[in-house]
Amino acid sequence: MALVLNSLFPVFALLALGSLLRRLNATTEAFIAVSDRLVYYVFFPAMLFWKLGGSPLKLADDLGLASAVTAAVLTVYGASTACIVLGKIDAFQAGAFSQSCFRINTYVGMAVSISAFGEAGGRYFAVLIGLTIPTLNLLSVATLIWFGAQRTPVAKRIAQTARALLLNPLILGCLAGIGYGQTAAGFPTFIDHTLRLASSVTLPLALLSIGGSLTLKGFRSHWRLSLLASFFKLAVLPAAGFCWLRAAGLNGLPFSVGMLYLALPTSTALYLLSAQLNSDTQLAATAIALSTLLAFGPMAAVLLL
Repeated sequence: MALVLNSLFPVFALLALGSLLRRLNATTEAFIAVSDRLVYYVFFPAMLFWKLGGSPLKLADDLGLASAVTAAVLTVYGASTACIVLGKIDAFQAGAFSQSCFRINTYVGMAVSISAFGEAGGRYFAVLIGLTIPTLNLLSVATLIWFGAQRTPVAKRIAQTARALLLNPLILGCLAGIGYGQTAAGFPTFIDHTLRLASSVTLPLALLSIGGSLTLKGFRSHWRLSLLASFFKLAVLPAAGFCWLRAAGLNGLPFSVGMLYLALPTSTALYLLSAQLNSDTQLAATAIALSTLLAFGPMAAVLLL
């Protein structure tokens, strides 16, 4: 239990502090928007580059872990898509609901990975980010395009999606880190210290911003779909992941990090993507807040494993 408390309490405490600061008007929507951009475009990519570039990677082991996690995501994606079709979920809500079932909050995940498993856990988590984010984004956009009533031609939206993937700062940071780690023997001390200092800003700022943006204002009108999405995200996805990770023969730290990855709350990024591609942003916001509040149990169970 000490591991659970020591690993999860700091993360949820910063989320709660972010929420409190926003309600006291100590932070504003403008501040949260700016901090989100700084984390997404500058600090988190720098952190991923530092963690992946600072030590050589065993790509065969990493690909096995990423493949098992991706298989679990595809399993849940298929099940949630069947739920959309058979349950006749409205097309306007389908994209937001689908994303809520399988996208993961990378900021919370990195914070817990480092807190629970140290730098080695952070490195494994960074690898998962780099190798799985393209698939998660493709699935998200494909569902939004398929179900969304958009006037923009499909070909144009596909081109926009491809461009967004190619320019995704997290993917670029991971690829740059992997490339550097394979060709160089660590960072010079002054570069290492600079990246370490920049990285120390990343997670506290991200968690405060997430806490400040959480809201359950739409819970009354969206509670059914939000709870169903949280069930897929926090119960079905970890269960599927357990089966796929065991089938891949993974154990020890890779298994633990893979399970933690799959037990995380849903990503705050789904709100922006839902807004851009005309899906239900109120459902997205409610699902984000609810899964964040409910995620303590699944993450604690993973750590107890």
